Amino acid sequence: MTLSSTPEATPVFFLAGGTGISAETLGNTILQQFPSVHFVRQKIPFVTTVEQARKVVATLDAAKTETVTPLVFSTVAVEDVRAELATTECAMIDLFGSHLSTVERILHVNAVRLSGSAHGVGDPGEYDARMKAIEFAMEHDDGQSMRAIHRADLILTAPSRCGKTPTTMYLALQHGLLVANYPLVEEDFDTTQLPAPIRDLSDRCFGILSTPARLSQVRNERRPGTRYASLAQCQYELRRAEALFHAHRIPSINSAAMSVEEMAAVIIETRKLKTAH
Repeated sequence: MTLSSTPEATPVFFLAGGTGISAETLGNTILQQFPSVHFVRQKIPFVTTVEQARKVVATLDAAKTETVTPLVFSTVAVEDVRAELATTECAMIDLFGSHLSTVERILHVNAVRLSGSAHGVGDPGEYDARMKAIEFAMEHDDGQSMRAIHRADLILTAPSRCGKTPTTMYLALQHGLLVANYPLVEEDFDTTQLPAPIRDLSDRCFGILSTPARLSQVRNERRPGTRYASLAQCQYELRRAEALFHAHRIPSINSAAMSVEEMAAVIIETRKLKTAH
């Protein structure tokens, strides 16, 4: 048998009774451990009936070849739907499976096995906290408003295009944290003083850095060929920002090769922040 010089991509399916966010997140966490493998991903959400499950199984099995077996990650909770999905010829990774039974056994309580409950409203207080956090983040994005910045649990600060806004929004939506973000601009690099609006809030600040090459690439996508996007300018701003963080003992993180989820986890742990859940 002669092996192809280009390995066939492995199909990956994420199945769920709800939006599929949990299946995708958990599945991708596992797939990240196999960086040399090329995966082709497809999410199939809202699988809630046996009839839907039969159609899904047909789709899964059609993707199987003589040389490649698709991987299937499922967070479907309803028993008869799960049983139908289990008939697939693909490799099924049931992310509830025995784990749910284990928790039932420990708690001595049967799970309700609701579809899509992982991302429902759940605790109304927690949900309300997350919605208020999103409003706060939007108002205090990129230094737009200083009106209530003193209420912030966290202030992200960084040179332009280092990833402040997506990290801010993720921390608000997923963790209910009141997060503001403040951009470091040209005049801020002339001194090691913190900008006046956040000068007295250094204990809530967290810095975001990048690599000069990555920052230049991102800026060139927005304003190509400008001084703002030049490698020299990016090197200068990152060097000065790092010195500023060091001078005020502000912890920082390099966003160049980290996902928003990873950055959020490090920030929460470093600052010992209390989240909404």
